[in-house]
Amino acid sequence: MATPKIAIVCEFLTVMGGAENVVLAMHEAFPSAPIYTALYKPEAVPAFNHADVRTSKLQKLPKFLRKTHRLFPTLAVKAFQEFDLSEFDIILTSAYLNANQIKKSRPGQKIISYCHTPARYYWSHYDLYRKQPGFGMLNPVIRALMPILVPHQRKLDYEAAQRVDVWIANSTETQKRIKTYYGKQATVIHPPVETNRFTPARTRSDYYVTLGRQLPNKRFDLAVAACTELGVPLKVFGKGEMHDELRKIAGPTIEFYTDRFGDASDEAVERALNHAKGFVFPSDEDFGIVSVEALAAGAPVIGYDSAGTRDIVTQGETGVLFARQTVDDVAEAIKRAETIRWFPSKLNRTARRFDKSLFLTKLRKVVYDQWR
Repeated sequence: MATPKIAIVCEFLTVMGGAENVVLAMHEAFPSAPIYTALYKPEAVPAFNHADVRTSKLQKLPKFLRKTHRLFPTLAVKAFQEFDLSEFDIILTSAYLNANQIKKSRPGQKIISYCHTPARYYWSHYDLYRKQPGFGMLNPVIRALMPILVPHQRKLDYEAAQRVDVWIANSTETQKRIKTYYGKQATVIHPPVETNRFTPARTRSDYYVTLGRQLPNKRFDLAVAACTELGVPLKVFGKGEMHDELRKIAGPTIEFYTDRFGDASDEAVERALNHAKGFVFPSDEDFGIVSVEALAAGAPVIGYDSAGTRDIVTQGETGVLFARQTVDDVAEAIKRAETIRWFPSKLNRTARRFDKSLFLTKLRKVVYDQWR
């Protein structure tokens, strides 16, 4: 039987994060598949240098306008709708915003969506983003415009969802959202994690780690404030619009690492996690690949009891969950973690149920089942 021609579609390739790691694994599963994306920044995502990346018309915008693409969501919708994917049998999307806006152009084509979440801006977290849009000085303007613009974007998103043939959710929480907002059933395949990257140290150091894009909704301020209050060492990896604010509230036990290709490189993160006393994860995430990486490195997770974290962390066995996103709750969870004896090798074994090899096997099966 002939193999299908497959295209991979994702929102953006401009920074390396969890969604981009999923796209990279998709390309590993289907190496001959080109990757279609709205915007591509090769120097920021060198892992894709070997891939056939094809960009939308947004790539031709002046650089300063490309940086403000979030201000023009309808342009991104149109850019995806204008992709010509007529040569492909299977269109595999990695979606959390506009990737599902692509359209079929002939009978027999199938769209399979790996959904990180239905767009949080439009659905599950609309109220939160209206309070904290994340546009700095433009926040008052964005707050005023959201009730006017979002209903239309929500409509476009819902219509695009109805064209998808097969839904894959990255967590049970995302599975519920797909049902709630799109009225569709989804199969859960957890994101790929390279658990073999990590070698847990039996003797742990005295510091904690937190890691990720420093955006308002990620709530890294809770980790920094709690560890400052407790006087415990915390290594903070990453950067973002909240970085300066985090530095202002940080005490002397907090250290920051920001260079993605230097002191915050993959190797630096691996070394830190392999010896960390624990990993603080205060975010309300759809899944949270970094939490699995922490477990693979033998570090228990001190995490917010919500969404994807519930798929990863078992209370008192692989970490400590806290019920509210407050400094006091995070501090109490860290203090409780200090009283538990953790076994790094056991945490590492628990993480292996999310190993990339399982993701590749399950994804290939879903795709080829649609071709038979």
